[in-house]
Amino acid sequence: MKARESALRLKRFAADEKARKVADLEHMIREFDGMASDLDRQIKAEEERTGVRDPAHFSYSTFAKSASQRRDNLRASADGLKAKLEAALKERDDALEQVARADSPAGHDQLRNRRRAERTPASVLR
Repeated sequence: MKARESALRLKRFAADEKARKVADLEHMIREFDGMASDLDRQIKAEEERTGVRDPAHFSYSTFAKSASQRRDNLRASADGLKAKLEAALKERDDALEQVARADSPAGHDQLRNRRRAERTPASVLR
């Protein structure tokens, strides 16, 4: 019983760790999106202040250029994190499913039957 409890505890820890990773990724994506929105507002304010809205114009604000580059980089990073988030969500769901299977009575029976089969010599099974 002790080995099963420690295995279950280990699976729960792994599932919790994956859930924390998902939460961290979601938080980072929200932060990046918020910073990109702030930069958007700053760019629009700078364009209003200078009266030049065309980035190709020779007198376009250097602050607006650099802020738009930072905004684009943040959005690209957020997109990359979204891809990682999808993978992390799948890993978390798989880990939670494993915990549920291991914690359910049917999971105990499957584990017990698997252990019996492993202990039974192959010649007896034939």
